[in-house]
Amino acid sequence: MITIYTHPARRSRRLAARMPAWFFLLLAVAAGCSSHTHTYDPKLRKIDELLDAQLPKGTSRSRVGFFLTTRGYKVEGSPEVHTVIAIVRHIDAETLQPSTARVIFHFDAKDRLTSYDLQRAPDVPFQP
Repeated sequence: MITIYTHPARRSRRLAARMPAWFFLLLAVAAGCSSHTHTYDPKLRKIDELLDAQLPKGTSRSRVGFFLTTRGYKVEGSPEVHTVIAIVRHIDAETLQPSTARVIFHFDAKDRLTSYDLQRAPDVPFQP
């Protein structure tokens, strides 16, 4: 049996050369698994997808207000200056089941959207 001796410094250089590739692979996997989900409630998933697509982070407060009012969503008063609370109702086109969420939009000092939170709200019939 023949044993090949490799100097420890040479071994560490080879390991260091391979490390960036593993790091970037791990980073790519982590980025692919990340999600913009704001709720784990499957009933609110479609509302979350709609809001995430239409109102990305950085959207102005006036644009958020326009989005809510043109779609007929009820906007409630908020005790905090940098928040807007709305009741968003959506009917899933696949299942024809309604879902309603109370959405709290959070804004920074420049009135740009920083995040929003969703909570399940009672499904009430549409009002004419």
